[in-house]
Amino acid sequence: MASSYTLLGISGSLRSQSTNTLLVHEAARAFQPQNFTLGSIRFPLFDQDHQDAHGVPDEVMALADQILAADAVVISTPEYNKNLSGSLKNALDWLSRTGKAPLKDRPVAILSAASGKAGGERAQYSLRHCLTPFFPRVLPGPEVTIAGAGNAFDEAGQLKDPKSFEFLEDLMQALKAETRA
Repeated sequence: MASSYTLLGISGSLRSQSTNTLLVHEAARAFQPQNFTLGSIRFPLFDQDHQDAHGVPDEVMALADQILAADAVVISTPEYNKNLSGSLKNALDWLSRTGKAPLKDRPVAILSAASGKAGGERAQYSLRHCLTPFFPRVLPGPEVTIAGAGNAFDEAGQLKDPKSFEFLEDLMQALKAETRA
């Protein structure tokens, strides 16, 4: 197994103080990649007319290329109305239009941070479902769900609960074992 890895993180939240973005950074800390990139999903809403007139946006193609360059991907989703975020679903819709199949056979770990006491469990299930047509190698677990996310991180952006970080480390070790590096 190679000693250097490239990890791409995707946060399903666009909010500047997103706990899901914090969780992706915590996953990178646990994974300890040689290279880590936080991908952006700030895309226009998918619209076939837009694609027909302008093509696939450059920022979508950039994310597809980042995914293809990564050994593994970690995605953290908030839970909005018992589902994944619209921005994350929109990103997946755009990625399906790139002609590159960037997630095919790519090792992917799913995380979630949410204010509710389930920590985004339903969002994780819906994300797994939405990833199905992309044929990634989604890890089955351990599931990392951070409940009460607004109080789960310290001032440095790290998880306060050692057990939560331990579950995250276990998931990141499993992801590392699945990489092609």
